[in-house]
Amino acid sequence: MSAPHPPAAQAPPAPAPAAAAPVPTPAPTTGTATGIATATATGQAKPRSAVVFGVIALVLIGLNLRAGITGASALLHDLQSVLGYGTLVAAIIPSIPTLCFALAGAGTSWLTGRLGVEKAILVALAMLAGGLLLRGIPATGMLVAGSVLGMSGLAVCNVAMPSFIREHFAHRTSLMTAVYTVTMTTGATVTAVAVVPLAQALGSPSAAVGAIGITAVAALLGFLPVALHAHRHSPRATGRRISPWPLLRTRKGLLLTSIFTLQALLAYALLSWFPYMLTTMGLSAADSGLMFGLMQLVSVPAGMVLIAIGSRPRMLRPAFYLVSITMVAGLASLLVLPVGLAAVPAALLGFGLGIFPLVMVMISRSGVSTAETTALSTLAQSTGYLLATLGPFGMGLLHSATGGWTLPLLLLLALALAQIVVAHLITGKAMTNAVGRK
Repeated sequence: MSAPHPPAAQAPPAPAPAAAAPVPTPAPTTGTATGIATATATGQAKPRSAVVFGVIALVLIGLNLRAGITGASALLHDLQSVLGYGTLVAAIIPSIPTLCFALAGAGTSWLTGRLGVEKAILVALAMLAGGLLLRGIPATGMLVAGSVLGMSGLAVCNVAMPSFIREHFAHRTSLMTAVYTVTMTTGATVTAVAVVPLAQALGSPSAAVGAIGITAVAALLGFLPVALHAHRHSPRATGRRISPWPLLRTRKGLLLTSIFTLQALLAYALLSWFPYMLTTMGLSAADSGLMFGLMQLVSVPAGMVLIAIGSRPRMLRPAFYLVSITMVAGLASLLVLPVGLAAVPAALLGFGLGIFPLVMVMISRSGVSTAETTALSTLAQSTGYLLATLGPFGMGLLHSATGGWTLPLLLLLALALAQIVVAHLITGKAMTNAVGRK
C-alpha cells in the first residue's frame, strides 16, 4: 500500500491508519468464539449482555448437574422405606444416571450437529427440569421414569458443556471450566446437606427430591436468552460433525476415555452409596448427609487448587498424581477407620473427586475445532459413563450379596490404583501438548 503513496511513509500520521487496518483481522481468526471479549463467527463483537448472560447460564447449569444425583443419593434409604421397592430396584436406581449419561450422551454429537450447541442444551434443560419434577410424585414408577428423563437431559448437558465453553469462552477455558465445575460441586454439596432436613420438613422424601427440579427450571429460564441470541446471530453450521467412535483408536481418544471412565466409576460409586454406606455402618441419616456434604464441600476448593497447579508448566502430572493418590488414601481409610472418624475419609475422598475439573479442562482444549471437541467429549463421556454404570450397580449387588462393604471398597481401591497409572500416561508429552496453556 505504500508504493502508490511514498510520502506517507515519512509522515507520522500516515502509518496509523495502515497499522490500525489489520486490527480487526486477527480477532475472528482466533476461533469462532473468544473469551470475555468475544466475537461471533461473522467477525462482529458479541454484546456484553450476551457474555453476561452466558456466564449466568454457565453458573445456573453447573448448579444443577449433580444436585439431582446427590439429592436422591442422600435419600435412598428413606425412599426405599417409604416406596417399598426391593433390592433389585434399589440397585438399579443409583445406576440410572451413569446409564443415561452413556446412552443419551452418545447422541449428543448428533443432536448438537442438528440443532447447535445452545439449542441442544436448552432441550436438555427442559428434560432435566421435567424429570426432576416428575420424581416428586410418590410412586416407584415415577421415581424411575423421572430419573431416566432427567438424567438423559443431564447427559446432553454434560457432553455439550465443554463445547459450549470452547465456543463462548475460548480464551478463558480454564477459568470458565473452574467456574462450571465449582458451581456444579456447590450445587451438589448444598443439596446433599439440605435435602434430608427438607424431606423431614415436608414429611416426604419424594417431595424433597421433586423440589430439586425448581432449580432446574431456573436454569432453563436463565439459559433462554443465550439460546435466543445464538438463534438470531449465529450462522447455522451444517456438516460440521465429526464421528466420535473412530477417535477411540487414537492415543488421545483412548487416554481421555480411560481417565474419564476411571474417575466417573469412582465418583458415581461414591456419590450413589457413600451416605447409605455410612448409615448402614451406624451413623444416623442426618450425620451421613453431613459427611456426604463434607465430601462434596472439600471437592470445591480441591478442583480450584488442582486446576491452579495443573495450569503451571510441568505441573499437570504432579496435579494428577496428587489427586489420584489422595483418592487411594480416602478409600483405604474408609476400610480401616471406625465410622466415628468418617470425616477423615470424607475429606480425602472429596479431594480425590477434584480430578473432574482437570479432566474437563483437558477435554475442552483437546480438539482442534468445536466439532472435534464435541466428538471427544461424546466419546469420553458416553463410553466412560457406560462402563461407570458398573460402579453403583456393582456396589449395590455386592453389598446385598456379602452383607458388607469390604469387597466393594477393595474393588474401588484397585480402580483408584489403576487411575494413577493412567494419570501417568495421560500427562506425557503427547497429551500435554493437546492441553496447551490457556
